[in-house]
Amino acid sequence: MKAAVLVEPGKPLEIQDLTVSKPGPHEVLIRTAACGLCHSDLHFIEGAYPHPLPAVPGHEAAGIVEAVGSEVRTVKVGDAVVTCLSAFCGHCEFCVTGRMSLCLGADTRRGVGAPPRLTRTDDGSTVNQMLNLSAFAEQMLVHEHACVAITPDMPLDRAAVIGCAVTTGAGAVFNAAKLTPGETICVVGCGGVGLATVNAAKIAGAGRIIAVDPMPEKRELALKLGATDAIDAGPDAAKEIVEMTKGGVHHAIEAVGRPASGDLAVASLRRGGTATILGMMPLNHKVGLSAMDLLSDKKLQGAIMGGNHFPVDLPRLVDFYMRGLLDLDTIIAERIPLEGINEGFEKMKQGNSARSVIVFGQ
Repeated sequence: MKAAVLVEPGKPLEIQDLTVSKPGPHEVLIRTAACGLCHSDLHFIEGAYPHPLPAVPGHEAAGIVEAVGSEVRTVKVGDAVVTCLSAFCGHCEFCVTGRMSLCLGADTRRGVGAPPRLTRTDDGSTVNQMLNLSAFAEQMLVHEHACVAITPDMPLDRAAVIGCAVTTGAGAVFNAAKLTPGETICVVGCGGVGLATVNAAKIAGAGRIIAVDPMPEKRELALKLGATDAIDAGPDAAKEIVEMTKGGVHHAIEAVGRPASGDLAVASLRRGGTATILGMMPLNHKVGLSAMDLLSDKKLQGAIMGGNHFPVDLPRLVDFYMRGLLDLDTIIAERIPLEGINEGFEKMKQGNSARSVIVFGQ
């Protein structure tokens, strides 16, 4: 199969021929139909976050099941599925207490001494799997708890973005923030995750949805997806939000991963408000609350992948799309072939468009 391989941080991905192993007892082989380009991938590609190399990035995908292992009971050959990097073991402390997105169970990966899932076709050398998926490839071999079946009527290019951007953004609203209808929310950053957050806040019945982004094009997309207001992320943005809402927002969602955007989210809160950080901040950065913030009962939290329960959440999000509540078409800016992946990431760095989605076989 063809796959985009990260050989060295800071260098373009290389399209290489890889061989994928046969499914183990709890593994699923998927023919990849589409995969979104996520800013999290870019963190690894640029070397901001370390990972064993060579590796195949990509984690926001959908496809069709081609084969299953002997013990797989959750999906079958021919099923349309969405994958999720929140692969879960099902029996650790986090799983049994309902915090599946925190699972680090090694059961979802092949054990030490087992043959690798991915190898180079020419020399048989190991290629590392990234985030349990490695979806920038024509096929994925994953643990059964890294994918979920969806209705076959769902277009797979739209389904792909549910696997990360929408799961994270919507999860921040539904699971982490637990937004109550009528509450105010600001969303800092209007990329794929931020736009999904805006859309989910509309579905949840937020009273006022303030989108914050320096790019006019992204602010326009946010308004189309349900934002009631859209403002520039300038130095006075927090002050403007506090004035607009007569005291600040109930919820502030950071969806960029920049230190300044985390500070903006905290500064936008009203007394008793909660800031939720979704973006991948620099590893040495800290986001904090001041003494006065604490005395004002403000709260700060993370929400990896939106604190999702993806076997339940993903089919519901698909249903939202099928019913016309979730707007995935606006989030997708372009559809590209695998060979256009590096150009897609260059566009991402420019910051003026939403999601690029690789469609395989086009």
